[in-house]
Amino acid sequence: MVKPAYRSHSLARHKRTTPGNKNVIHYSRRKPKKAHCMLCKRPLQGIPRVRPSKMKKIPKTARKATRPYSGKFCASCLQKLIQESIWAEGS
Repeated sequence: MVKPAYRSHSLARHKRTTPGNKNVIHYSRRKPKKAHCMLCKRPLQGIPRVRPSKMKKIPKTARKATRPYSGKFCASCLQKLIQESIWAEGS
């Protein structure tokens, strides 16, 4: 019987063969969902699907795109927001 902590199906199971030729199961946290745009709900590109503890170890340039609000809005929605703010500012 496995440990009670490993009985939850929130953990992903990976079958591995050890160097001693035994088949074992390794348990790990599942990948989180992709980050989504706040307006159109489409998945954001360029943002890795990793847990927050692993996200801290990724270089800052690899965490998100190098534009304002890149972790919140997709490129097309951000473009629309910027255009709307320019139009509102001009009138």
